[in-house]
Amino acid sequence: MISDKPWWSESVIYQIYPRSFFDSNGDGEGDLPGVTSHLEHVQQLGADAIWLSPFYTSPNKDGGYDVANPRDVDPRFGTLEDARTMIARAHQLGLRVLVDVVPNHFSDQHPWFKEAISASAGSPERNRFHFYDGKPDGSPPNNWISLFGGPAWTQIETSDGSSQFYLHLFDSSQPDLNWENADVASDFEETLRFWLDLGVDGFRIDVAHGLAKENILVDHHDPQGLSDALRLDAQMSAEKRGELLASVPFFDRDGVHAVYRNWRKVFDSYNREIMAVAEAWVHPPVRATRYVRSDELQQVFNFDLLVAPFDAAFLFECISSTIEMLREVDAPATWALSNHDTPRVATRHGANASRALALFVLALPGSCYIYNGQELGLPDAELADSDRQDPSFFRTKGVQKGRDGARVPMPWSGDTSPFGFSSGSPWLPIPSEWKEFSVSSQSAEPASTLNLYRSALKIRKNSLVGAGEIEWVDKGDAGLLSFRRGNFTVYLNTGAAEIEIPKVGELILGSAPEVNLIDGFLYLPAASAAWVVII
Repeated sequence: MISDKPWWSESVIYQIYPRSFFDSNGDGEGDLPGVTSHLEHVQQLGADAIWLSPFYTSPNKDGGYDVANPRDVDPRFGTLEDARTMIARAHQLGLRVLVDVVPNHFSDQHPWFKEAISASAGSPERNRFHFYDGKPDGSPPNNWISLFGGPAWTQIETSDGSSQFYLHLFDSSQPDLNWENADVASDFEETLRFWLDLGVDGFRIDVAHGLAKENILVDHHDPQGLSDALRLDAQMSAEKRGELLASVPFFDRDGVHAVYRNWRKVFDSYNREIMAVAEAWVHPPVRATRYVRSDELQQVFNFDLLVAPFDAAFLFECISSTIEMLREVDAPATWALSNHDTPRVATRHGANASRALALFVLALPGSCYIYNGQELGLPDAELADSDRQDPSFFRTKGVQKGRDGARVPMPWSGDTSPFGFSSGSPWLPIPSEWKEFSVSSQSAEPASTLNLYRSALKIRKNSLVGAGEIEWVDKGDAGLLSFRRGNFTVYLNTGAAEIEIPKVGELILGSAPEVNLIDGFLYLPAASAAWVVII
């Protein structure tokens, strides 16, 4: 399908968590040469681009999102030359390359933070971060709670006996940067240009909504409630969550947009199509459109499907409202069913429903993101507490189980764990029963989840899907959701019973073998989806 739209407008982007993709040297951790050697898998899947989670120099206290040097490769992942080779190989295969940038915080092992620790209160070195004196009673400057649990402040003492606190919205090893400091802005522009000069095609911006802070010396009226509201798994009414998220002093403040307007100037200075996608958790959702105005970023993640129930009426509301609000700023929608921070879609909804959702989402207008292993139908792995590594597990004393279950390495081949991922012991154990999920096993099975994704992406890329505006046909009544784009129609049944639909056309793909077209009637079992075309 030929289009004059930018490449990202209808792209399928495959997220690679490098540590869990493929280990080339037997140390139990995935690496950049491992990514390079398995890019054919992504190409054969039918993706248009890859996005790599961080592989920069890092103590790895938070899966690489604690960056000590954003312009070098951590030795556990390889070298800068390995990065160049990977980018070149991806481009040979027709794949664009996005890399993560982490502008909200650095690692406490970054040279800047080491300088700040050694410097005095009020020094230029400390001004790059958020250092403040405590309250008169010795408590932190305010009562904010870290998203990983515990106080958002850590106290440090200097050689002269004085003390201050520094802000960290995540782990204490991740001090937040002060984006009102010119050094910070200049350094990140250098980082963007470094990777663009190396050949990447864009960026995923971590915590894009978090760079500007307001009222830092003011206590929040309900810090624990706010912390709970910011967690996906918290049990809280929508009304209470909305009330708490209406004004978060450290997220989605107006000041972030000046940063991205400056970044856009950097992107536009290159003689090729550069894109950036914002990870921006905002409330209400319409505020996400502010990140993709014409002089800012190109995409913003829509996280609705990561938390949505498998309910046709609910899905209609969140999908239709997303498309409508982004149309107002002429930006493409983005769709994601899984990522490295949330429970996998197969765990949230089950195998059948996750296949049906994938088929439905891959037909929507806009850009789709696939998290490595999603195409295999991987669930979250059950892990012993002794195997867990996520800092949120330790900071909450086990109350939050963390994200490790969604980060277990990919099974590639073979009969026993680690299923071709590594010749050594993997950094997280791969369940012994995952043979059926491996790439080699599923490649040989026509009805596998992997082959469903391959078929869907081939159709999406080469013929029917992605052409024309969306026209809703069924809006969730009785569990049926469907829309039309040109002569193509997609159906989703979220109900518990089979649905019979008359006079639909020709069935070209179903999410389950039981999806059938007989005498002009489409038989859609519970938790299934179908693609139909009118010839």
